[in-house]
Amino acid sequence: MPLPARSLIRSRAIAGAILLIRGHKILLDRDLALLYGVEVRALNQAVKRNRGRFPADFAFRLTRRETADLKSQSVISSSARHGGSRRSPPMAFTEQGVAMLSGVLNSRRAIAVNVEIMRAFVRLRRILTEHAELARRLDELESKYDANFSAVFDAIRQLIAAQDAETDAEARREPIGFKTSSK
Repeated sequence: MPLPARSLIRSRAIAGAILLIRGHKILLDRDLALLYGVEVRALNQAVKRNRGRFPADFAFRLTRRETADLKSQSVISSSARHGGSRRSPPMAFTEQGVAMLSGVLNSRRAIAVNVEIMRAFVRLRRILTEHAELARRLDELESKYDANFSAVFDAIRQLIAAQDAETDAEARREPIGFKTSSK
């Protein structure tokens, strides 16, 4: 019987964990380990044992500078109570790297989580495309009409920005409920 993926994770939480680094949308090893219910060390060990499945465009280690930048943005905790200090910078997995993880971490939970992660990447790509198209059409309309309508276009842009901010805030919210230990 398959596990109900949506009860394991919230796709908005996944979308909130997706970062843009080196021009790639990525998920960090510690976020993936949390989703898969494994230790970061175990996830990275599985990747090392299967290195051929993870070329540089699928997975890469962040530089110390990138790690420091993420810590300054509070994306990565530097406090010992949030996982402690690491000896090496985190691994970053692109969408293709996450898909490859499903072959390396072959548990029911890993498969269910991977399905939700793939859906989150697709949803993010669709949202970005829709917003780009909307902005382009708005610019076309604005160029066709005189300055009397500029206030209307400004109001529409503010509504779009407010919607984006609300979506971002929703993605950062923690799910309500009890956390269970995976140990």
